[in-house]
Amino acid sequence: MLKSLFSRKTNPAEALYGAIVAAARQPGFYRDWAVPDTVDGRFEMIVLHMYLVLDRLKPEPEPLRQALTDLFFTDMDRSLREMGVGDLGVGKKVRKMAEAFFGRIAAYAGSNDVESLTDSLARNAYAGNAGGHEASARMLALWTFNAKQKLQSQNAENIVNGRISFA
Repeated sequence: MLKSLFSRKTNPAEALYGAIVAAARQPGFYRDWAVPDTVDGRFEMIVLHMYLVLDRLKPEPEPLRQALTDLFFTDMDRSLREMGVGDLGVGKKVRKMAEAFFGRIAAYAGSNDVESLTDSLARNAYAGNAGGHEASARMLALWTFNAKQKLQSQNAENIVNGRISFA
C-alpha cells in the first residue's frame, strides 16, 4: 500500500522523450559519422530524433505531440541553467533554440530525397561545415530514411510508451 502511495506514475511523453534522448546519444553518430560531439551536435541529434518521432505520431492525438515538444523545451531550459546560463539569458537562448528546432523540423519534413536531406543535415548537424564529411552526412541521411520507414512499421502504443526502435 505504501508503495502505491509514494510511487510516481510515468507520463508516456516522459518515457518517449527519454528514449529519444538515449537514441540521440548513441556513440555511432559521433564516432562513425563525425557529428560533432558537442552541445550543438547533441542538440542536432535530439532534434533529428524528435523529427522522426513527431512525424511518425502525426496520426496520433495532438496532445501527445505537444507534450513531447513541451518536454523537449523544458529539458533545453534545464540544460542551459545547468550550464550556468543566467535567468535573463535563458529565455533568449530557448527562443533561438525554438527557431532552430522548428526550422529543422520543416527542413527535414520537406526533404523528400536523400540529396536534399543530406544538404539539410550538412547545414545543421555539421554546422554548415560538412567539408570532408559529405559521406558522413549522406550516411546520416540514409539512416534517417531507414529510421523513418522502421518507425512506420512499429506499433504506436509501443512508441508512445517509449518502446521504440530506430534504424
